[in-house]
Order: sequence, then structure tokens, then C-alpha cells
Amino acid sequence: MINKLWFYMIVIAVAFASTGKRLEGLTEEIFSSLGASVELGIGLLGGMMLWCGVLKVAENSGLVDKISDFIRPLMKLLFRGIPPKSAAMGAMIMNITSNMLGLGNAATPMGLKAMQELQQLNPRKDTATNAMCLFLVVNAAPIQMLPATVLSLRASAGSTNPGIIILPAVISSFAAVFTGVIACKLLEKAYGGGR
Repeated sequence: MINKLWFYMIVIAVAFASTGKRLEGLTEEIFSSLGASVELGIGLLGGMMLWCGVLKVAENSGLVDKISDFIRPLMKLLFRGIPPKSAAMGAMIMNITSNMLGLGNAATPMGLKAMQELQQLNPRKDTATNAMCLFLVVNAAPIQMLPATVLSLRASAGSTNPGIIILPAVISSFAAVFTGVIACKLLEKAYGGGR
């Protein structure tokens, strides 16, 4: 679907540029944007490699395990229908921990694994359970203790203080997760929270 959307946007842009006799301007803008994109990509790559290295050190030092141990009781409270020692709970905890540390690349496979495991526990395979919906909300608006991607983008864009967004990111991500969890729990109660 998104490929079709991009195709139509490009066709419309070229059509308007050619009818308005601005095709040369469009071509110049395309090439100048390509150069800026490559420059941004290279800057972002350097920042991402730095943060991935820092986060790998955190993982090897046991920080990820400590955060997992810290959030495990909260996960048991939120996902009451899921057995605490199940593979689904383990995958969800690893996904949320990875997201908290800004390890989006590591979080994605764990999120997919968590959904597969939750589907195994699902008695009605054609309908998402309350736990699946809640996990999707928590995963879509994860708590960000270290927003590595945004820090790298800000640094590559020439920000004088890229780390100034850490506290606002933590606060806003907590607010987003809190709002999402409350909404899920209210909907669960309103529509019969049996599953």
C-alpha cells in the first residue's frame, strides 16, 4: 500500500511540475535532496554505531538483566493471564527492556516472538486477546530511557546539545505508556475482560 502511495505522490509531483513548466526545478531539488539524504545517513550511521556499542556494553555488563528483573513484577501485574515463567512473558520482558535502552533492532525480533508465544496461549486464534492488545500498545509507545536514534539524528543534524531531549523523552514516553495502559484496561473492563 505504501509503495502505491509513494508512486502516486511522485506521479502527481511530476505532472504538476511539467504543466507548470518547473520540471528543471524539480530535477534540481531531487538531486540536492539526494545529497542531503546521503550526508544525513552517514552522520546517522556514525551516531548509531556509537550508541549500539554503548548499549552492547550495557547488555554485556548485566544492566539489561537488572532492568528485566526490575520490570518483571510490573509485567506480572499488567499481564495477569500470562504465566510468569512462560516464553511469552520472557519475550515481552526482553522486548520492553530492549526498547527502554533504545535497542530497537534487538526489540523487534523479541516483539515478534512475544506475539507468536501469546498466539500459542490464545484459545480463539482468529481474535486478539487482551494481553496481545496491551502488549501492542506498550510496544508501540515504549518507555525510552535512552532515545539513541533521536540523539544520533540530532547530532548528525548539527545540534549543539543533542542530549537535551533525554528528560523530555523519558517523561513523554512514560506518559504515553501510562495513557495507553489505562485506555486498554478501561476498554478491557468495558467489553468484558475475560481474555
